[in-house]
Amino acid sequence: MISLGTLLFTWANGKLVGTDSFGNRYYQARSAAKGARVKRWVIYNGPVEGSMVPPEWHAWLHYTSDAPLTAAPRREWQKAHEGNATGTQAAYLPPGHDLMGGRRERAAGDYEAWQP
Repeated sequence: MISLGTLLFTWANGKLVGTDSFGNRYYQARSAAKGARVKRWVIYNGPVEGSMVPPEWHAWLHYTSDAPLTAAPRREWQKAHEGNATGTQAAYLPPGHDLMGGRRERAAGDYEAWQP
């Protein structure tokens, strides 16, 4: 949930730069103090979750690029961006995890348990 203060600051000082596929809106300040960088920020569409910023916008937010990299064509080996699923039903659970039954395949024959 976005705060009223952030909305007012954005309305008074922000210039919309663009949006991403998740509906997040990216802004930069209309002006900057002398000798300072122009401030950049994002207003999330939904919960505030940093992993929901795609790489092309992440580079722009962190001043790695001067413009968002949205115009660059996606290559066939690049996957679509996915947010961090930790703590959700979609989280990865390796074999042997307690929530996956706690059993895993036996280790290879070259494994020896440590004895104190």
